Amino acid sequence: MTTSHDLTEVAREQRMGGLGSETDDREIHVIDLTDFDARRTEITEQLWTAATVIGFFQLSGHGIPQQRIDDVFARTAAFFALPEPVKAQYPLVKANNAGWESLSQVRPSIGVPDQKESYQVTRPHMSGLWPTGDELPEFDSAVLDFERDCWQVAMRVLSCFADRLGLPREHFTAAHDPASPEYQSTLRLLHYFAVPTELRDVPGRWRAGAHTDFDCLTLLFQRDGQGGLQVCPGKEMDDQQWTSITPSSSLITCNIGDMLTRWSDDLLPSNFHRVRGPGPDEYQGDRYSIAFFAQADRDAVIQGPRGVYPPVTAAEFLTQRVAANYRPHR
Repeated sequence: MTTSHDLTEVAREQRMGGLGSETDDREIHVIDLTDFDARRTEITEQLWTAATVIGFFQLSGHGIPQQRIDDVFARTAAFFALPEPVKAQYPLVKANNAGWESLSQVRPSIGVPDQKESYQVTRPHMSGLWPTGDELPEFDSAVLDFERDCWQVAMRVLSCFADRLGLPREHFTAAHDPASPEYQSTLRLLHYFAVPTELRDVPGRWRAGAHTDFDCLTLLFQRDGQGGLQVCPGKEMDDQQWTSITPSSSLITCNIGDMLTRWSDDLLPSNFHRVRGPGPDEYQGDRYSIAFFAQADRDAVIQGPRGVYPPVTAAEFLTQRVAANYRPHR
């Protein structure tokens, strides 16, 4: 059954479709994870401050080699360059969040499809959904190796939040088990389409409408010069003030998702973000990004340390959130 909390989220999202205003007054913290074990206490405090103030932050010193990141972006572009009939052989299985989709995600905030295509990789559900070796040699192994790298970074960050919440350090790691058939963390390769000539300079166009993420923690990889991501901290704000996040090929941009908000008894906020269309003097071409959604295993039980909300499995939580977010709106 959909909860009143979920309906409130939808009502908020429906109000987030306007232009709003833009401000540079907020600082998106860059947190260096170098020498993590020796600096854990310091890093934990930096992460907690960034997460509770804005809900977005960026990571340097994360340990994923730049060469590997660049290689996966090249493979991402190669996948999306495949002919559409080839990609259509690997269609999105919504129940498993695995496979390829195009122009199919409609945000309540704007009511029209996001201007993108994507390919979801969820480990237990990829049978028959990988391109062949003839189409893209070694694609599956390279992407899975990168997914594992992302998982390791995400679990490191979540272990800091577990410390700060008074939970066992490996609490979130145990709930995101890549070996479990219930594993549902997802690596999402994204391609935002180039802006057609006739639509350039048209205001109010979004590549992705305003939304919060459903997961615990999102890691987003971007490319230098391919901007558009904006964040609006404070779900209660009637005055929508958006802050642009400068894309960087070397930094990982992170944000808290709805699942961790509930798990933290609302101490860690999931905030709205969107991808706006480029301005007249900005890059108008194809935009690529890669997101890793650390999403607890389906059978993991979500309950915060103070018990503000009743316990719920991750599967139940996502069913409620997706049903609320994608129900028909008249």
